[in-house]
Amino acid sequence: MRVLLFTGKGGVGKTTLAAATAATLASGGRKALVVSTDPAHSLGDALGVALTDRPAQVEDADGLFAAQVNARGLADDAWRDLRGHLGTLLTGAGVDELDAEELTVLPGVEELLALAEVHRLAEAGPWETVVVDCGPTAETLRLLALPEAFAGYLERLFPTHRRVVRGLLAGLAGSGTVDRWDNTADALGRLAEQLDALRGLLTDRDTTSVRLVCTPERVVAAETRRTLTALALQGIRVDGVIANRLVPDAGKGRGAAADWLRTRRAEQQAVLAELRAAAELTGVAGAVQAVEHRAAEPVGVPALLEVGGQLYGGRDPLVGQDDGAGPLLELSGGGRSADAEYLLRIAVPLAEDADLGLARVGDELAVTVDGRRTLVALPAVLRRCVVTAADLDETGLVVRFRPDPSLWIR
Repeated sequence: MRVLLFTGKGGVGKTTLAAATAATLASGGRKALVVSTDPAHSLGDALGVALTDRPAQVEDADGLFAAQVNARGLADDAWRDLRGHLGTLLTGAGVDELDAEELTVLPGVEELLALAEVHRLAEAGPWETVVVDCGPTAETLRLLALPEAFAGYLERLFPTHRRVVRGLLAGLAGSGTVDRWDNTADALGRLAEQLDALRGLLTDRDTTSVRLVCTPERVVAAETRRTLTALALQGIRVDGVIANRLVPDAGKGRGAAADWLRTRRAEQQAVLAELRAAAELTGVAGAVQAVEHRAAEPVGVPALLEVGGQLYGGRDPLVGQDDGAGPLLELSGGGRSADAEYLLRIAVPLAEDADLGLARVGDELAVTVDGRRTLVALPAVLRRCVVTAADLDETGLVVRFRPDPSLWIR
């Protein structure tokens, strides 16, 4: 099973390229499901068919199935029971009913359930590949970070050591509370298992990868660079960057139109060079591909197959063009004395003007890049050290550590 996630800034053509990829796979004899999690669904428009939340085979396209996830409906159905359990538990513990209602409204739950539905569909059907048409970049980054963030929220609110909580609740509100906690804990346990499975799916570099779609414009390319950084920090593999709508080469043509095309294409080629440089650290420098702008909008499977032919050129669409990036974290240095120094290299592409923040949070390092914060678990030896400095070089972020005298074993 392979899962390909297509995302990009709104309006760059990610839906078209996701649908073209799925259609190309199906035309090669593979069963493929293309599914949209974008709240503003346009997948059905690209395929030229009406879609529902139930996967259905696209007419006249053997092996191609399509669906669009109804996140609101999932929230109404799947979250209602768990929310009810939580509300009952909080009310039983003395929380005002209105406050309990507000406390069980969790931001992002609809997007989380949409991602869980993709995971369910990936395991439930006969398809070999699931191609996901995600929402715009900012929403997708938040979506991909939700399983880890949500799991952390649950662990803090309802710790795994459930027997301790049961005893506390029983003492505060009587034995009846234990039964309510059991029901809630069972529901939370099932959710926690789903979250673990989702995190495993997203970070499995052999199964799941992201393909970033952009247009060769400086504003869009800047967002793509930031997205490469954010995904690298989350440990999610990017196996391709697709620059859509490259204007045709005017060749030796003459006239105002040919001059305009040459100027515009030269600007776009300069942006492509910047994208390749930004992608180099994540191992996808060789995978920045360009798709030329088409005169007619590609709608329907035949037109999408033409786009897929240009995009993949006969190659297997499942084979990523990344060249195998090194590990996200690389530890060097060391020694046994209290004056030893360790270097932790975090291999992420950072623009020169990146707004970078660094903080120690317990056994983790909070790295904030351009407003996006990620917690990086520290290797065991660094948990007994303190941060002394941080520098940027051509390979990413280098953080320096020295032993904490109060924790270091002499």
